Amino acid sequence: MKRLRVGVVYGGRSSEHEVSLASAAAVFANLDRDRYEPVALRIERNGRWTLAERPPAIESAAQTIQHARLDQARGNRSVREVHMVAHPGDETLLTIERAEPGHAGADHTGDAIVNGLGLDVMFPIVHGPYGEDGTLQGLLELANIPYVGSGVLAAAVGMDKAIMKELFAARGLPIVKHQVVLRRTWRADRSGTATRLAERLRFPLFVKPANLGSSVGISRATAPDALPTALDLASQFDRKIVVEEAVAPCREIECAVLGNDDPEASVPGEISTSREFYDYEAKYLDDRSVVTIPARLDPDQTEAIRRMAVDAFQAIDGAGMARVDFLLGQDSDRLFLNEINTHPGFTTISMFAKMWSASGVAYGEMLDRLIALAVERHADKQETRTSVLEDPTDDASCDR
Repeated sequence: MKRLRVGVVYGGRSSEHEVSLASAAAVFANLDRDRYEPVALRIERNGRWTLAERPPAIESAAQTIQHARLDQARGNRSVREVHMVAHPGDETLLTIERAEPGHAGADHTGDAIVNGLGLDVMFPIVHGPYGEDGTLQGLLELANIPYVGSGVLAAAVGMDKAIMKELFAARGLPIVKHQVVLRRTWRADRSGTATRLAERLRFPLFVKPANLGSSVGISRATAPDALPTALDLASQFDRKIVVEEAVAPCREIECAVLGNDDPEASVPGEISTSREFYDYEAKYLDDRSVVTIPARLDPDQTEAIRRMAVDAFQAIDGAGMARVDFLLGQDSDRLFLNEINTHPGFTTISMFAKMWSASGVAYGEMLDRLIALAVERHADKQETRTSVLEDPTDDASCDR
């Protein structure tokens, strides 16, 4: 059977660049080479696409982050640029290698040697803005190539915590009380904005950039005097800020979802963090957090979480995969849907992979299923008509 050529896209223009490298390393290490031919496509911090000489090596997330920062400091860059062809065709990518004028061996324009590269499937493993927020998915839609994960709408909604909460509320799913603040509003009226938030919400509060993941830019404000610092931090990362009431004390429960139109949920897991909350350092740099899979829940709680995870996935029209995060009040046992992540951390020790492993789906099998789901969804989309004309191949019909 012909191997599928899978373009694994990683890196990106966001503060989650290093996290993406760690996720991609696990994907490369576990793709079955008898079934797939992986191609390493790295998006640099400046947004430049390159054909990597070698994929990132599998390491701990902390090591990957450290090495990525060293690479950035040294200014390491590939000379083989990659450009996505934004229309259907056999050549998914154009690779451009800088060379001296007159260099032989390929078609070239000026000092650039240009070659075409066809791919069967794209596996985006780019976290954060310009990757999991619908922008990359829109480019892949234009190219009309199968890709792993949610489409434009679900990816965008899954990135925007403010819009996400609107859809959850419309679905009748329980969410915490919150307010949305624009950076422009905060900067124009700091005192009035802080006062209104303190009047409408109960402390402690979590202050978050609306469009970011990995807990970047998030802080906890325990009293009104801590609110300005928290808002300043969040506003550095996004123009829209979500301020929400904390569930305290609470248990942090997560559940993974896999599928397209008929998704299924994994067993839930629980994170007991060593820090005030499960922030960036706790996730990637501090190994003292404790993960319990399956989470210690009674059967009714487990069923409610799994059912709500699927509901959240369907509420945003998700596809492929997602990790859904919950807050469970320790005193009240009230369950709140916190957020959905359509491109969760993807290392072999990330919660998404570990919850599926505990559910009987090993990492390699999970990759197989995700690629099959991408192909399935793409085939379904090809049945959709894109013309109202009887014979869309007849150019002359456009004159009618």
